[in-house]
This record gives sequence, structure tokens and C-alpha cells, in this order.
Amino acid sequence: MQNYVDKTAPYTALVIIGGGPAGMAAAVAAYDNGVRDMVILERDLHAGGILRQCIHNGFGLHRFGEELTGPEYADRYHEMVIERGIPVKTGATVLDVTPADGEEGVAAYVTAISEAEGMFTLRAGAVVLAMGCRERSKGALNIAGTRPAGIFSAGTAQRFVNMEGYMPGRKVVILGSGDIGLIMARRMTLEGAEVKAVCELMPYSGGLARNITQCLDDFGIPLMLSYTVTRIHGKERLTGVTVSKVDDRRRPIPGSEIYFDCDTLLLSVGLIPENELTRGAGIGMDGITGGATVDQYRQTSLKGVFACGNVLHVHDLVDYVSEEAALAGISAAAHLRGELTEGKTISLKTDGKVRYTVPQMVTVTENTADVTVYFRPSDIYRDVTVTVREGDKDGAILSKKKRIKVAPGEMETVTIKAADLMGLTADTLYVSIEESAKKGGNV
Repeated sequence: MQNYVDKTAPYTALVIIGGGPAGMAAAVAAYDNGVRDMVILERDLHAGGILRQCIHNGFGLHRFGEELTGPEYADRYHEMVIERGIPVKTGATVLDVTPADGEEGVAAYVTAISEAEGMFTLRAGAVVLAMGCRERSKGALNIAGTRPAGIFSAGTAQRFVNMEGYMPGRKVVILGSGDIGLIMARRMTLEGAEVKAVCELMPYSGGLARNITQCLDDFGIPLMLSYTVTRIHGKERLTGVTVSKVDDRRRPIPGSEIYFDCDTLLLSVGLIPENELTRGAGIGMDGITGGATVDQYRQTSLKGVFACGNVLHVHDLVDYVSEEAALAGISAAAHLRGELTEGKTISLKTDGKVRYTVPQMVTVTENTADVTVYFRPSDIYRDVTVTVREGDKDGAILSKKKRIKVAPGEMETVTIKAADLMGLTADTLYVSIEESAKKGGNV
């Protein structure tokens, strides 16, 4: 779609795109920091996002200090939104976000369409991008074989079972050990299906350690590391899959094939942030996270536009999504008050052991506070020190943190003190994992 600009459109101080946990948390935080003129645009018919189909527990331990199911967690925030009178337009799909090109007090034009209002545009003083993410599909995997019924993404199967009341199948193989796949292994077992195995291409699991224990170990479901599906069998309906062990270059090893008789294959092979709107607005992107590049306020390269939650980078826990979204909402409120001033930009660089950081840059002003850097390791490392150095790998250490173990399935953090940031002369910071030992695999 071509960018559409209506300079006569009504002004709204804050437009939040997405009514899931990130969008609602950002709205609540912005309201509590003085913003009254705002709206949440949600394309689904109900607010809550993916949490509505996540009926398992484990949510809210960090945010609320108690264990909640996904719908309960979403309802907590939905009640906060209702209590504050924040308007939520459901069934409203945003088509385009266009930079305002210098119009005073306007960050972007947001064009959306809904059954109730048709096409409409809002002139937004600030925008929070909270569109979440989608699952990677079978088409991205290039698996040999036919295209029978019975192949689902894990999230689709979760919706079928938990919300629609349909069982996708009875004999199941799961490819990928992301958290949704692990949770669905348990869910399908509880519903009476036989889960033959969870196969993972990498030599380590992509999910949380607690999910491996609670969803696989407790139910006797095997986790096959360094295995992938190499052939699909069946014409009208899936009849089986062949899995093969892979070498250290992720190539199938001849002679290692194992056949599983199954009628269902669930794919839990990664999540992709929903950033079509972000790219359309010309916002700078990070090739590793798949999301926008942001500073510590979660402000993107387009002034007044902020990003948070899984549209920025894929999180492990919804509690962390809410925490980050609250920061984005507070920052949007500060922007509307004119308090986010320009300053020196410090870029964050990483070594090969740190896959990426969020934020990717730090804006240093006279009001700069301590900055928490989120990062994800590229492998499993034991007995390590996470360091932040000035300039490069040989620079002075500004922050360090000892860890017994880091793994790709779990986000890590390190904090940089404001005093260190204010005194920086270099224009880069170097985040690295310095190890005394390394051990690959699921440990």
C-alpha cells in the first residue's frame, strides 16, 4: 500500500498499535504518566493478543507476584485499561504508518480500517508499535515430501485445542523446541494424544529450562537434539515423518534416519516480529532481532515512534514484555511533554557469543539514568562473566556480571551505570561473554 497522508485528520496524542499484553501495558503506563488522549488499535475482535489461547499457568510471577494463566494475565491488564477509560478499537487493522515530515507536534499519520468506521486516519503525537509476532511456517523450512493435511504451527494447534475445541490429531511429532512447542507437547498429551518426540535442529533447546522439565521430562516425552525432519509422508493426510541427525553444519547425516508413524506434525521453529508497518515507515531495522533498532527509551529511528514487546524482539516471558512496554509508554509520555531531548548516541556492539542486544544504542543526555541492556547468547556457556567495555574488546570495563550458565533460550541482562555513560568519550560500547569453559547441548 502507498503511504496515505490526510493532514485534516483528527489529532490523537498517543496511538498504540496492538492490544495484546504489550499494547495494554504501554497504554496503562502512559496514562499513569499523564497522557489522557490516546487510543489502542487492535485488529482482533478482542484485546489480549496471544495470551487468550495460552491457558497454561506460569504467567505473572515477576509482574504480579503470583502464578496466573494467560487469559488471567491479559484480564488483569484489560481491567486496568477499562478502569482508566482508555479507548480500545477492536477489529481495526492498521494499514500504514507514515512519518509526519516535520509537522509540528505530530510524529506520524496512522491509517487504519475497520467495519465500524471504514478507513480512517489519525494524526499521532506519538506512536507505540506493539504488534507482536507470528510463527515461521513450513514454507520456510524446505522439507522434502508432499503437502498433506495434518501439518500445523504449534500456535495454530494451540488455538484449535484451547479455544475452538478441536484436536489436530492423535499421533504427534513436534519439530522445534521453542516454548510453544514444549507447551503443546504437554497439552496434546493431556488431551489424550501420543507425542512421539520433540526434534530440535540445534544441539540445545530453544525453550526455557522449566518448560523442558515440566512439559517433556514429567511426561516422558523424548527431546531429540541435533535432529530435524527430512521427509514428509502421506498424500491426503500425513502418515509419518522421517527425521535425521544433523552434523555441526546442520546437514543431515546419511544413515541416521528414523521413521515416526504419525498423523500430525507441529512446527515450533521460531517467531518473526510483525514489522511490515515498521519497515513501511522507513524505520531502521535490526537484522538479527527482526525488529526496529531502538535506544534505551525504546524510541526508534523515527522520533516519537516507540516499539516494545515481541514486535521489537522475541521475549521469553510476558512479564518482561509488560516491563518493556511500560518503559515505552513512559517514554512516549515524556516525548509528548518535550522531555526526550537529543544527545550523544552510543552504539552497542557485541562479540560472537552475544547474539544481539536491546537496546542497540544509548542516548546520553544530562538526565540519563542507569540503562539495562537485554541480550541473548548465541550458545550455551558455563562459568562466564558478562562485560560491557568502553570502545572495543580491549577497552575499560564499565560493567560486569558473573553467571553460572547462559543459554539462548533465556534472555539475560546487564546494567550500565549513568555515571559511566556520562563520562564516556568513545561512541561505542562492547558487550561480550568472557568464558572459562563452554559446554554445548541441553544441560
